[in-house]
Amino acid sequence: MSVFRRRKGTRPRLVPELDDLALGQVRRRVETCWSRGSLDTAVMALMANVIDETGEDWDRKAHRLRVLAGSAGRALPGIWRQHSPQNQGALLLHAWSDLLLAQQPGTAIDLGVTRETCRLAAELLPADPTPWTLQLALLRLEQRPASELSPVWREIKARDPWNREAHLQALGYLSPDECGSSAMVLDLVDGVRSSMPADAPAAGLELTALVRTHQRALAPGGVTALGAGEIWRRPDATKALDQASHYWQGPGFLHHAAALADLNLLAYALIKSARITEAGPVLRATGGIAVPWPWNSDGDPLEQFTHYYERATASS
Repeated sequence: MSVFRRRKGTRPRLVPELDDLALGQVRRRVETCWSRGSLDTAVMALMANVIDETGEDWDRKAHRLRVLAGSAGRALPGIWRQHSPQNQGALLLHAWSDLLLAQQPGTAIDLGVTRETCRLAAELLPADPTPWTLQLALLRLEQRPASELSPVWREIKARDPWNREAHLQALGYLSPDECGSSAMVLDLVDGVRSSMPADAPAAGLELTALVRTHQRALAPGGVTALGAGEIWRRPDATKALDQASHYWQGPGFLHHAAALADLNLLAYALIKSARITEAGPVLRATGGIAVPWPWNSDGDPLEQFTHYYERATASS
């Protein structure tokens, strides 16, 4: 599956599955069945198949679960779990759906039950880091102390050292906006920078941290925001951008499930650091597939992406 497929004449678009065509087909079936107010066993079988066929590609499994949880609504995961109580995919989808619902204001979710669901899923497939990644996300949501994070982090690293979802959840937990500080974010990034392969699923961790720092500096407005651009002149930021810009856009270099999301991230960072010319090839490599973040910090994400993407493709 090439993430650098480009079809002439395609319009920029937001599709949660990115370039995962099999996942996109199932997502649309799920959304259609709920628009009719019904759910049949064929749709549950499709969900089971699209999750199971990932095998031990834990990164793609997490991507597919995240997308399906975002499309399934509140009732479907519970119905599937009730129908297939020993299906690990059904348990994980239920837990991920709970996590997403708990993030919505005014929604009551018993997270103790969600933790138990993760425990059962871990027992069904001990090698899978996904139940532990969801446990980490729950700790983040509940703002639990860091002492509870460490053992969960060790379980994840033992199963999948460069799991993208887990690293992004850890980054969120350690951020000054949540349970940590800027120093803790730097410790996380420094701790993985030297050992993480350049094409690992978590390769975008440092750029994600830099973009969030930039956006955090912009948020207050006024004089504080005027210095936000200085972030991109720091040696660590320059090096991270140089390396990502050099390698990532090469066909096949990034091969994880959310590679297109990371290319969006790189293009955005290059634009914000006034390296717009370098952003052009990266934007073209997305094939017009946009993601909500980080573009949504400046307004409508598709409009923001389209503005730069059309400039990039017009000059190619």
